[in-house]
Amino acid sequence: MSRDRYVDFLRAWAILLVVLGHWLITGLIRHPDGEITAPELLATLPWTQWLTLGFQIMPLFFLAGGHAAGGSWARARAAGGTAAGWVGQRAVRLLLPTAVYSGLVLLAVGVCSALGVDRATLALVGWAMAMQFWFLPVYLLLSALTPVLYSLHERWGVRVPVGMGVVGLGVGALMAAGDASSRGSAVETIGALNYLLVWGVVYQLGLCWRDGSLGGDGRTAPRAHVRALAMAVGGGLGFTLLVGPGPYPVSLILVTGQEPSNTDPPSAAMLAWSLAQVGVALLVAPAVRRVLERARVRRAVRVLGAGSMALYLWHMLPVLIVAAAFYLTGLAPEPRYGSAGWWALRVPWLLVLAGLLVGVVWALRPLERGLASVDVRVRPGAGIRGAAAGRIWAGLGVSVWALTYFAGHGFAYGGEFPVWPAVGLGLGTLCVAFPRRGNGDDGSLPPAGRGDVRVRQPLPVPLDECAARQAGG
Repeated sequence: MSRDRYVDFLRAWAILLVVLGHWLITGLIRHPDGEITAPELLATLPWTQWLTLGFQIMPLFFLAGGHAAGGSWARARAAGGTAAGWVGQRAVRLLLPTAVYSGLVLLAVGVCSALGVDRATLALVGWAMAMQFWFLPVYLLLSALTPVLYSLHERWGVRVPVGMGVVGLGVGALMAAGDASSRGSAVETIGALNYLLVWGVVYQLGLCWRDGSLGGDGRTAPRAHVRALAMAVGGGLGFTLLVGPGPYPVSLILVTGQEPSNTDPPSAAMLAWSLAQVGVALLVAPAVRRVLERARVRRAVRVLGAGSMALYLWHMLPVLIVAAAFYLTGLAPEPRYGSAGWWALRVPWLLVLAGLLVGVVWALRPLERGLASVDVRVRPGAGIRGAAAGRIWAGLGVSVWALTYFAGHGFAYGGEFPVWPAVGLGLGTLCVAFPRRGNGDDGSLPPAGRGDVRVRQPLPVPLDECAARQAGG
């Protein structure tokens, strides 16, 4: 199956809106004593919660990820690869740039802490630099489960995401039955399953989309297009009922103090909106594919997709640069927060941040090329087994734990250096990246016989292109 440019477009579009959404809701205020704060826009101006309907676009990323993972695992399995080898190879592509990014941020946290930077300021900055991390542990876990999910898909098809959705609705109902203060740790643990169930529904729909059972490719049967239309209409109607007469808020991004939440963990309303997004994405696919036939459009999507990992990880650094250059110095104009003048200044705010991010990504190119070379050298063998495979699974588990901590607490919770999560992410990445030999197994595939397909060693490519392949095919 050839590479689907529309999948690349969905990934690039999702990353673009995530970056713009984070920038849009981030507003800084300089107080008379020089302190810089960032009021929570969605809580301060509740009407802005409606904007999250357009900016919560991560369902499309999970949809594209499932589509890509299905094809990748099918090819690896046909070539004789093992689940551990395949999962390790894909995990390395995410963990290497993430570990380097985290290491640099943690180094800055340690230096600032030693210099006596205010603990509250350090905690705020540490949170801002990790606010996007919630996606990483969820995606890594779904990648690890892909061999199982793919087997289920081959046997039951669309019934798999339907079943996952039903279970997710039950978990959501349990979470919505009481407030946070009345829920015990057992209920909270059960509720956390919805991170995998709700986002897993969309990921699994990506597998269904790839085999043509959902439509969206302009060639499948009318019944598949009816399914896409049913998801779009049914998901939108379900979301309306759940946030209107239902118990859920409209915001699809976490709002402090809002209970229940649509994202922590993902709720029934988030599931409904995700289904609506998937349905719309499939319905407009033929039209968008025609636009993607234009060379300039393809080139723009390719450039944006190739840099998706760097954009995702580093997009909050320009905010800190602007804060230091314009707010700490008092040079930034500061109309009343949320006023018409404040909104008018969002336009130059976004343009300045975009320009800075381009400069940051360009400055990181030598580092990206170096990591690409490292990635090729340390990537686990496709047929890895035994103790080496065990180290991959153990390293992945530790890495997911560390990333989950950073996603929930930031890089400097309480203004303190997070020693154990930092150690965990480092050790976890090393275990995934360096299990090439173990118990006499070098991770290579068995000798090819007649008709066998061999996996060739990939040529060095830029790390951002590796990330593009990870999420887009």
